[in-house]
Amino acid sequence: MRKALVCISLALLAACGGKDKKATVADQPLAPLSQSKNSAVFNESFGALMEDYYHLKDNFITESDTLIRVYAKKLMKDADSLPINELRADSNVVATVKGSTGSVSAELKGLLGEKTLDAKRKSFQMVSSELYDLVRQVHYDAAVVYQQFCPMAFNNQGANWLSKTADIKNPYLPKKMLICGEVKDSIDFRGK
Repeated sequence: MRKALVCISLALLAACGGKDKKATVADQPLAPLSQSKNSAVFNESFGALMEDYYHLKDNFITESDTLIRVYAKKLMKDADSLPINELRADSNVVATVKGSTGSVSAELKGLLGEKTLDAKRKSFQMVSSELYDLVRQVHYDAAVVYQQFCPMAFNNQGANWLSKTADIKNPYLPKKMLICGEVKDSIDFRGK
């Protein structure tokens, strides 16, 4: 019986080649963890637009009329020169984005024409609303954008603004209620 087992084992070994071969795995380059759906040129320009918006918001907090004007002009220039042709989207989205950038620019022009800080804040509210829509339209995926809300702004009518952090710094009532508000939405297209 033993001889039969040895013979069968030798026959199987001979049939299988008798040698162990290493499995070969083709070298494949590692894919990046996440890659933006928008071009680098578009993301850079849109990032600059957002940074100028955040500076504008911060100057409503400090109530610096001079710097409000400076950043409103910068933001308008950013909106007008956004390289929409670098946006990787279908033609309907591109047309919508063109309309939205035009609306942001028009609101900023109105803001620059206002005489009082309260009137400028009303225009800023409209800019914030238009920019919120724009961030969602282009699927800005270089950073998280927080939409925040103060229910007490404009005699309890409420108003939204955008922030790059979840910390509340209210641009509408900075002297009375600097930390009044809540995060309403966080727009995060990173890695999606």
